[in-house]
Amino acid sequence: MSSQTNEFKKLREEAGLTILEAAKILDVDKRTIYRYEKGQLFPRKPGLIALNALAKKKSKISFLKSKKFTFIDLFAGIGGLRKGFESIGGKCIYTSEWDKYAQQTYKANYVCNHKVDGDITKVNVEDIPQHDVLLAGFPCQPFSIAGISKKNSLNRPNGFQCESQGTLFFEVARIIEHHKPKVFLLENVKNLVGHDKGNTFKVIYNTLTKELGYYVEFKVIDARSWVPQHRERIYIVGFKNKNDFTFDNLEIPDIINNPTLDSILHPENGSEAAEDPFTTGKLGKVSDKYTLSSHLWGYLQSYAEKHRQKGNGFGFGLFNGDNVARTLSARYYKDGSEILIKQNRKNPRRLTPRECARLMGFDGFGESNFKIPVSDTQAYKQFGNSVVVPVVKAVAEHMKPWILAELVNNGHEQLEELVLVG
Repeated sequence: MSSQTNEFKKLREEAGLTILEAAKILDVDKRTIYRYEKGQLFPRKPGLIALNALAKKKSKISFLKSKKFTFIDLFAGIGGLRKGFESIGGKCIYTSEWDKYAQQTYKANYVCNHKVDGDITKVNVEDIPQHDVLLAGFPCQPFSIAGISKKNSLNRPNGFQCESQGTLFFEVARIIEHHKPKVFLLENVKNLVGHDKGNTFKVIYNTLTKELGYYVEFKVIDARSWVPQHRERIYIVGFKNKNDFTFDNLEIPDIINNPTLDSILHPENGSEAAEDPFTTGKLGKVSDKYTLSSHLWGYLQSYAEKHRQKGNGFGFGLFNGDNVARTLSARYYKDGSEILIKQNRKNPRRLTPRECARLMGFDGFGESNFKIPVSDTQAYKQFGNSVVVPVVKAVAEHMKPWILAELVNNGHEQLEELVLVG
């Protein structure tokens, strides 16, 4: 067998092609491929070039599948962003979360063989490890913006170090400025876009693009396609290198098939307990402590009626298993008014922390795996402040080819090859 024929067979195998597949690609019949293999016929040079290209492509895809990227988790809360990016192969190498109770939940659910800092404003950027991707669900602090012309007249500096100084977004900006990660994902409330007549978002966008030099795309996404909850959040993605990333082709499940509250509620027959925040599936009924007192229920009804008469929309939200809930908020621990569950011959009840875990996607529907090592009050705050995990996973999957492109070739890799990774 000639060396040329050996090369052909080697390339065919490296390309992962069967005899039939090779025949189709080279536009010959199977018999011809067999003759190539046996040395009875020599393949034309274009055929070898085609197989060589396929073999290289397969090798590159194999490399990409094994490629890991590192990320840091800022304003981490209980790790919703982390769960999403670990699901696509990312490795968390640094965490910052100021709330000690959120840290407690975070450490109970994730391996943290890295530093977990508290207040990010007290952290030196040099102490944060170099990373590929930065994740941050930063709080939106209101800040005013003085006119650029006025600053110029006073010889004061412009840019993010002036306009957003003292806000928590500035903490994200200074870390990006120092470490220059290849990619970032920022998450915030929908109202960030319209806050202060759009000026707040303008400063954020200009900081990320003009000041820090990133190519930025953003989208407001409602979680209701993934979980039985209306929850709109803005996701802001930035790449150090220009590419064709867009949110326009993000796959969002058909809203017709979105789940209802039945999928996250404890069954009325008492197949799961909710009294103990550590509970992961004991038998027993939902504790009566989650049922509203007659005093509180009466107050909520009176409050809603008062605003109804004034033509306002304020009031409680009462739901059954066929519904989709309002947004779970961090104040849910106060009275649970935004999401109350109907009960037969009883006052309505709050969601349990376990149901909140499912509503936010930390547990799969019907699962109880996420550890809740804190009080109900703290758990409600934590879930109410968090992201919906399935949404983050969808965004992460959408970003994955572009993240890998940044790792492999500074963002210039052909997407046709990268989309095959997964």
